[in-house]
Amino acid sequence: AEEFVAEGMAESSSDENETTFQLYKDRKEWRDVTPVPQDDGDQPIVAIDYTEQFKDVFDYFRAILQSGEKSERALSLTKDAAELNPANYTVWQYRYLREILKALDKDINEEMNFIEKIIVYSQPKNYQVWHHRRILVEWLQDPSKEKYLTETVLAKDAKNYHAWQHRQWIIKTFNLYDGELEYIDSLISDDIRNNSAWNQRYFIVMGTTGFTEEVLNREVDYALSNIKIVTENESAWNYLRGVLLHDKCGLSRNEKVTNFCEELYNSGNRSPFLLALIVDMCSEQVSQGNDDSVYSLERAKTLCSELADNYDTVRAKYWQYMADTIEKKNKKEESQIEAEQ
Repeated sequence: AEEFVAEGMAESSSDENETTFQLYKDRKEWRDVTPVPQDDGDQPIVAIDYTEQFKDVFDYFRAILQSGEKSERALSLTKDAAELNPANYTVWQYRYLREILKALDKDINEEMNFIEKIIVYSQPKNYQVWHHRRILVEWLQDPSKEKYLTETVLAKDAKNYHAWQHRQWIIKTFNLYDGELEYIDSLISDDIRNNSAWNQRYFIVMGTTGFTEEVLNREVDYALSNIKIVTENESAWNYLRGVLLHDKCGLSRNEKVTNFCEELYNSGNRSPFLLALIVDMCSEQVSQGNDDSVYSLERAKTLCSELADNYDTVRAKYWQYMADTIEKKNKKEESQIEAEQ
């Protein structure tokens, strides 16, 4: 599968690259090596039309892999192989992670520069190159360039999963939490629906102060202020829910949140995320056996019906299920109360 991806990459090479590249089979210094062709079997189901350059490079790569050669020329060969197919795990493993670089005692900083260019300019969503970068940082124990690297990538795609994963690892491993909330604020200001940035905010709070009462109030305010800007923003609503998980009063007893939701609802707002939160508030109260006139079984059933019919029709069956579930909770609570009496 990896070489299938690479075939497409090799075909996209310019004619100039094809004409200037000297095949390994034509290089005098490689005459002592017998290339190892790829074995696709006698009757491959899908015969991939590899370019001549791609076949040449990987035939020789398989040869040095087979012989275990660790030399400058092998290092150069694996560089060509990596550029042709950055998704090939074996190339990175052999060239870098535990093999040639260590055997030749190469300058890891040079390798950092090499992999940075690949990440920034051609392969920002390739797991193998990010994993290789992580190994190099571990070797050097130097995370000084990593925040800037991820910010460069995220400036092009603010939701790049690999960049966020690398950034979280760097921050947690080397305790680089300082200034992160400010960076997240800037991303959310640019795109209030950036779910990755909201997730990062939760990660940072959990990794530093935790949700103390003071922090919880601050984060509730932060979420509500952003919901006011865009009430249909699922990311902010989800963040609010995550914060309220740390509220000892639960979803339905934080007056700041309940007042906000009721005011929004009474203003005529019917955001499915608002209605969904109120349904969960009702469910919480019902499951606790509370006779709450605001967050009641009947209100939950009404809202579930509205969501299924009008505001979240894609998940109609889910809301029907929720209405049934909350009603079952209510009957269970009533039965327990009767049994105790």
